[in-house]
Amino acid sequence: MFRTNKTEKDPGAARRMNWVGMADHESFSPSRREILKLTGAAALSTAFATSASASRVPRSPNERIRWAIVGCGGKGTSNMADAARNGDIVGVCDVDLDIRMKAMTDHPRASAFSDFRRMLEALEKHIDAVVVSTPDHTHAPAAAMAMRMGKAVYCEKPLTRTLWEARELTKIARSTRVATQMGNQGTASNELRWVAAVVKSGALGKVKEVHCWTDRAAGWWPQGVGRPDPKIPPRTLDWDCWVGPSPMRPYAEGYHPFAWRGRWDFGTGSLGDMGCHIINLPFMGLDLRDPIAVQAETSGNNKETFPTWSRVKYEFGQRGNRDALMLYWYDGGQKPPAEISKGEPMGGNGTLIVAEKGTIHLGDAYGGAPKMVGGGEVPKVDFEKSPGHFQELVDAINGGKAPRSNIADYSGPLTETVLLGNLAIWAGGERVVWDSRRLAVVGNNAFDPLIRPTYREGYSL
Repeated sequence: MFRTNKTEKDPGAARRMNWVGMADHESFSPSRREILKLTGAAALSTAFATSASASRVPRSPNERIRWAIVGCGGKGTSNMADAARNGDIVGVCDVDLDIRMKAMTDHPRASAFSDFRRMLEALEKHIDAVVVSTPDHTHAPAAAMAMRMGKAVYCEKPLTRTLWEARELTKIARSTRVATQMGNQGTASNELRWVAAVVKSGALGKVKEVHCWTDRAAGWWPQGVGRPDPKIPPRTLDWDCWVGPSPMRPYAEGYHPFAWRGRWDFGTGSLGDMGCHIINLPFMGLDLRDPIAVQAETSGNNKETFPTWSRVKYEFGQRGNRDALMLYWYDGGQKPPAEISKGEPMGGNGTLIVAEKGTIHLGDAYGGAPKMVGGGEVPKVDFEKSPGHFQELVDAINGGKAPRSNIADYSGPLTETVLLGNLAIWAGGERVVWDSRRLAVVGNNAFDPLIRPTYREGYSL
């Protein structure tokens, strides 16, 4: 639970609060005086008791959506731009003062914060929706807090760092019934939806197996390396807020702003980063929920960073009209056996769906460039087109249907499927038998800390 009197135990808190004061501009709503009053209020536990009902005021579709942005750099830049095109940016939050100031320059009427908890507490009555574009380890606490306040949530992929967090966000989204969406933009692609509909229709017969691969992480961020030497944090970086719910460690070069992806405490590796894109199409077409087992081969896991390469086998039981099947994941430059593609070039990212009546090759990470291996045409079937990924969320906030990649029905379960492979990567060869109902590895509790993290004081779901 968030403590509002952090300065008593944390000397750095006063400095961080000063940064907020330096960055805050006068806002059209609320005023700076109101913000300071709110951030000094009683603990957030009291606010939670009334927020879910008090903040959910019916909106007119003619009203402009009021957005709060958590994470303004990297992918947060384009997500913030999408939000600005569809409403007003009321609050911006980033742990890096330089990035925060850039966001304020672009949105001078927004109030600025280094700590998302303070921002949400201060702006609760003045926002309708929250965009979360932070490193993976802070996705769940920020998204959960916003949803419990009755706010719509757009959260970057992967939805969470751990399986338990994905399950919890799914539960919260279902109970609060707010509009939600995960940032796997390919879900709105007409090519992805078309091929998923082909697979689901049975036009190619029974699917036997699926192969998905990525060139990550080589050339993007380091994996298979140790912990870097401690350094003094940059003056502009709030390191305590950056570490957030994860175990505290000294600052070092190589975490902020991007290389965290390959580190177990903060990221989800190549599978977590790209799986929500590449596994998205087969998940949609084959309802690949609740794998029954996973097993991996890797280059070796030093428990600090993910391996330089991995091959993961997912086992799925029979579900509805779909037979049991295998999905194979390859990263770090690994590829499926050449005989499966029958000479079709396999680029940096892609998918092969092997069915009774043919094999579909997809030539990018978003389910694009579909073609039949060996010739022939991909069947034509009807499918529902998207008005645009972010537009789906805007429509839902204004009373329309839920986005395809909403947390409650789609992206929560998708994230669970993707992240289960990381248990196999950690195990490094052991077949991990999965009990989805209990969210546990059968007969082995050694994986429990990976499944459900222990948060630092001040953070919770």
